[in-house]
Amino acid sequence: MTEDGDLPLPESLPDWDYQMDLHLRRKVHVDLDRARSEAGLPPETTLALAATWTATGSNLRGPAYRIRLEGSGPGEIEMVTYHRGSDLGGILVLDTALVLAEALASGTSSAPRRAGSVLWSDRRSLRLQGDAPQFPMAVIDFAKTSFPASAAWHLQISGNLHGATMGSLLLLVNEQNIIAATAFKNAAKPRAIDKVVLSAVYADAARIMIEHALRHDDFRDGATFPDDTLGSTLLSLFHQLFPGSSINDVRLRADRSPSLFASELQAAVKIFGEE
Repeated sequence: MTEDGDLPLPESLPDWDYQMDLHLRRKVHVDLDRARSEAGLPPETTLALAATWTATGSNLRGPAYRIRLEGSGPGEIEMVTYHRGSDLGGILVLDTALVLAEALASGTSSAPRRAGSVLWSDRRSLRLQGDAPQFPMAVIDFAKTSFPASAAWHLQISGNLHGATMGSLLLLVNEQNIIAATAFKNAAKPRAIDKVVLSAVYADAARIMIEHALRHDDFRDGATFPDDTLGSTLLSLFHQLFPGSSINDVRLRADRSPSLFASELQAAVKIFGEE
């Protein structure tokens, strides 16, 4: 469900960002009599249709929808779920299941008895981001924090390289800076000025992330990190910005001439470019 109406669930949303909430709709055809019969359940057994979500980028999960199903015969259930963009990231996995709503005291030996026993299930996936690093963000009032009140944004980066990316990065945007806050609000459909601001933020974030990586001794040529860790994210960003270069060579260039290296980073991220 979008501003332009309903769209079929795609394999990915390349323009998605953490400011974009998702509204998903699904119709499920349920034949209660047949489900009970094939599972060996009494005709009056109460079932439930339930959906849960899992986001690989944030390592969060939760319930999305649940409805008790009583009565008999076939029918169609329309599920509408809402997902906050700040909770998501990576791949959004949606699991739908027809389950036993309540525990049964008796029944055939082969019939399910425990509440929550799954009679049918289905899984759908939606990739929310590609190879470009993305991280959670929040729009706050810098005047109420220790950050300079007139700063437009701040990238927090902490933890060791083996920690989860989603727990190590947080982009904070100052709500009092109207130009910056508006640019992120319009990120899905940016105006010309929004593109300039977003390009500057991306360049600054890339610089901070690369400099953070180069300060770690275990960020070196040949190093490997588990998926979804800060080290893996930084390694992916490094190879994207400096293809064909060794980490050792880039670290030496950054140490010898920090100002020139800052310009190299500007060129690598194509700041204020057309894309």
